[in-house]
Amino acid sequence: MDYKEDQLAASGSDTDMQETDDWRRSADPEKAGDEEDTDSTGEQPAVAEDEQAVTPASPASPATPAAPTPSEIPDGGTRAWLQVLGAWVVMVETFGLVNTFGVYETYYETDLLVGKPGGSATAIAWIGSLQVALLLIGGVVAGPLYDAGYVRQLIAVGLLLIVFGLFMTSLCTAYWQLILAQGLTVGLGMGLSFTPSNAVLAQYFSKKRALAIGISSSGSPLAGIAFPILFSRVQAQPQLGAAWATRIIAFVLLGLATVPIVFMQPRVTAATARSSSSSSKARRALVDTSAFSELPFVAMVVGSFFVFMCVFVPFFFIQLFGERRGIGDAAFSPFYLVTMLNVGSVFGRLLPNALALRYGSFNLLLVCSVVSAILLFGWMGIVSESAGATATVAAGDVGGTSSPYLAGTVVFALLYGLFSGGIVSLIASVIMGLTRDLSRVGTRMGMTFFMTGIACLIGPPIAGSILGDGFSNSKWMGMIGYGAASVTLGTAAYGVSRYSLWRGRKAIVA
Repeated sequence: MDYKEDQLAASGSDTDMQETDDWRRSADPEKAGDEEDTDSTGEQPAVAEDEQAVTPASPASPATPAAPTPSEIPDGGTRAWLQVLGAWVVMVETFGLVNTFGVYETYYETDLLVGKPGGSATAIAWIGSLQVALLLIGGVVAGPLYDAGYVRQLIAVGLLLIVFGLFMTSLCTAYWQLILAQGLTVGLGMGLSFTPSNAVLAQYFSKKRALAIGISSSGSPLAGIAFPILFSRVQAQPQLGAAWATRIIAFVLLGLATVPIVFMQPRVTAATARSSSSSSKARRALVDTSAFSELPFVAMVVGSFFVFMCVFVPFFFIQLFGERRGIGDAAFSPFYLVTMLNVGSVFGRLLPNALALRYGSFNLLLVCSVVSAILLFGWMGIVSESAGATATVAAGDVGGTSSPYLAGTVVFALLYGLFSGGIVSLIASVIMGLTRDLSRVGTRMGMTFFMTGIACLIGPPIAGSILGDGFSNSKWMGMIGYGAASVTLGTAAYGVSRYSLWRGRKAIVA
């Protein structure tokens, strides 16, 4: 029996319950004024004795806000942790696939689309960027629908679209088909399911919210570890190839999808969410205009735009970098570099969120973005030092002997995965922390993810356009420099947001 049921059971006799129903159906215009008096003074207004038997402050009263208060949030329990499990699966099927796209980028550029329209690095990057852009932009629609109570519907439709899109991808032989299947269909499914799966955790966790989001976010890098290895191994089998590799991934995701579809549900039902007309309009709005008057939120959105514009660039191009520079040996193929990024990202999803319980989500987000920018500048050093390896690659000696730059590239991949993973996993918790009215969480997530989605749409193709075919050292330097500058600019905006938040709340931990 939950909190509301306990209060209803304690309300008294059947007569009292009948009087409650009569009071709900009354049209007394003075009722609103009485409720305001109650809220401001903490005392009941002077009414008849029979009306005092049913207090308007009761949790069952229509005057109660739809959003749960911190005292009602369980912060644990079987039902709460099942939501974390469901969100973990959604992360596998959304950002897990995004983290896997590096192997598809290389496969399309070196095999499937060679000599065909759309075979350049820039064109192929549009597939992955469209996918992640729709993942985030979809929050503009999914956020208000989440606030209206359509959580399970959004997750079910979204996950089924992802699986369907992957099956269609396995049949594709042309660039335009890949855009429709892997870019559009999979991306739309991601957009519908990602925002609700994150936002619903706010109804179950308060003090442990960052930890819960971190645990659920670990599904993304774990998928990014397993799927590239699976794809590369199955693709190498002549009787199977890339088509069956993609189908196997789709079957895995179809089985996992049953977990969130069955178990994920909000604590506040759709009927309760639509109980009051004025707050309901705010929850269903696509844009929360009050957010534009809050400098911490606005600066955080601006920072997220520039950070997310390039934070995934290494995930898209590091395997191509390894192949073009011959970084690997007989036991370490370049596709393992994508795996190394995701190995680091596993710890990036867990450690920063665990530390956020003590030091604050925003503080950890700022640290992760600073270090990520530094690491991108460090990657430029590896590019500069390995410039002579291009001639070896051109001669066809890829992976024959161990590259002297293998250790440095692996260390970069592990560390960048760690700190960039912290950025991705902490951003939802930061949005929740900047939103005092939890009934607006879905809408504000949608607003933020819309901007970051636009950034993800344009960022990787710009990087691919700078890079070209991947043989020029100066173009590698230009592409990575572009990414490092963008993340640095976003970090500066995060700093403005954090400083303005400190000026307003005087809180060191945020």
